[in-house]
Amino acid sequence: DIGDIIRGKDHYLGNNQEKEKLQENLRQIFQNIMDKNEDLKDLPLDAVREYWWALNRNDVWKAITCNAQGFNYFRHTCNGGEQTKGYCRCKDDQVPTYSDYVPQYLR
Repeated sequence: DIGDIIRGKDHYLGNNQEKEKLQENLRQIFQNIMDKNEDLKDLPLDAVREYWWALNRNDVWKAITCNAQGFNYFRHTCNGGEQTKGYCRCKDDQVPTYSDYVPQYLR
């Protein structure tokens, strides 16, 4: 899940070298964010990652779902009822939060 990757909580079981490369890239990205924002300089890196995800998860959701229109990954209904009617998201662009903070091994 993208939120777990951003927040550093992904239980990636694949290639360890790829995982470490990804984590190093993310560490550099979030270190740059910390360096450019005085309010974040004294926070631990994990807290900055959580902060960034909380601020940007809606935009990430919008970008992912609109580009996935031709795939069956997402349901064609909102809350199991009303059809999305060709739109890429449900009404009000709601991000599904039912599994956002559930540990990966429980999903």
